[in-house]
Order: sequence, then structure tokens, then C-alpha cells
Amino acid sequence: MMIRAFYGLTQNPFDLRDLELLPQQQEIHDILKVHCQQGGLCLLLGLPGTGKSVIKHALQRLPDKQHLVATVARTLHTYHNTVKILCEAFKVDFESNAFKCERRLIEQAFSLNHAGKALTTILDDAHLMDLANLRKLRLLFEDFPKNHNLVLVGWPNLLAALDLGVNHDIKSRVTYSVITKRLNADDMRAFILRELDRAGLGHNTFTQPAVDLIVRSADGVLRQARNLSVGCMIEAVRSANRTIDIDNVNRVLMQPHWHKEADLTDF
Repeated sequence: MMIRAFYGLTQNPFDLRDLELLPQQQEIHDILKVHCQQGGLCLLLGLPGTGKSVIKHALQRLPDKQHLVATVARTLHTYHNTVKILCEAFKVDFESNAFKCERRLIEQAFSLNHAGKALTTILDDAHLMDLANLRKLRLLFEDFPKNHNLVLVGWPNLLAALDLGVNHDIKSRVTYSVITKRLNADDMRAFILRELDRAGLGHNTFTQPAVDLIVRSADGVLRQARNLSVGCMIEAVRSANRTIDIDNVNRVLMQPHWHKEADLTDF
């Protein structure tokens, strides 16, 4: 609200849930969308901040008339509680008996499928999930319509876990996998300028030296560029200066969380 009021905007700039997809993210999204219609088991992997959440939110915004996208974000739950979350997403009554819940989920999945909806279940932070629970979910989804798509979103170390012999039954069913990469400098600049366009701000809101410093400091990580840009805008509001220059960026970069561990010994 503070940034919107200061700049006279109707929407928050760099809003995480409404970021536009970059070309490489759009390609991943489009492939996952096809699997939503054809069915599959997809791995969307990457280090923190490299754009997985942006792609996930884009999938969640698929039209409700054609898609049902169920998201399980609390992957540290037991299998029983995970099924409860799925019941809520699929709009079926939860039963204390897991078997009854599974049966209702399967019936609802076929009902939605017959109504023409593509079904997708997203397991966020899948690298944290107990693989025994993941195996149970895989068995549950085996009874779903064949065009159901299960998307595992997590860190790349999930691949190492799936390489274990006991988990080959899961890995052998993977139909698509991708690892999101750090952005190059040109793509990072394009991201910042495009977000300014989307919010209705001029490109001169950030001076060129400020943009260059943000790009260098973000080191290719989309989330860091977004957080640093928002931090700079907050500093601009505090200083009552509508133009963000390199001094604003440096003030944000002085905050401890932007320093490497070795740099903190002098604090």
C-alpha cells in the first residue's frame, strides 16, 4: 500500500503472485500445461529463487472452467493430512478413514474428468516430503484418470533421492523434468523493466547504475532481484525521492542478509 500510494499505482510492483513469465519460464509452463491435458509425472526443480514459484502460480491461474489445479504446499504433513488437503482442493467431504477419502477423491477425479476438466496436482517443496508418503500418493494417483498430471516442485537433490533403487518405481514414471537456471544479465534487466511497465512506471524510475547494481547483486536469482527492487522502492518512499539511484540500492545492500557469511565477522 505504501509503495502504491507514493507512486500512484493500482497494483503492487514486482508482485510475486502476478509476475509475468520470462520466455524460458513460459516454455516450461507450456510444456507442463500439455502434460496437464495428456497426463504425466513432472519434476520442476531448481535452487531457491530461480523461478519455480512463478511457474507454479501461473499454473494455478489456469482457467477454472478447463482446469482443476490442486496444490499441496505443506509437504511435511503425514499422508493422512496430505489426503485431507487434497479432499479440500477437490471439494469432497473428508472422512477420518483414509481409504474412504481415497475412494471419494478417485470418484471426484473421474467426475471432473468426464466434465472436461484437466487435472493437475502440485506437490510444492517435494524434496522435503517423506518418500514413503510420496509413494502412497503415487499409488493413489495411479487410479486417477490417465490424463491426470502430478507435478513435483523442489530442489535438485530430489533427483538423487529418486535415484535410489527403492524409488525407481517413481522415477520410471517421470514424463518430463527440468531444472530452472539462473538468469543472465540481459534477461534480468528485461525482467526489471517489464515489471515497471506492468505496474505503469517509467523505465527511469530506476537509474541505469541502480539497475546495473541490482543485476550484479542478484547474481542471476530472480527472487533476489525482486526482493532487492522492492527494498529499493521502500527506501525511495522513505527518502521521498521518486527516482531510485545507486544510493538507494546500496542502503538496501547494507542490510545483513545481503552479506556473505565471511563479511559478517566485522559486525
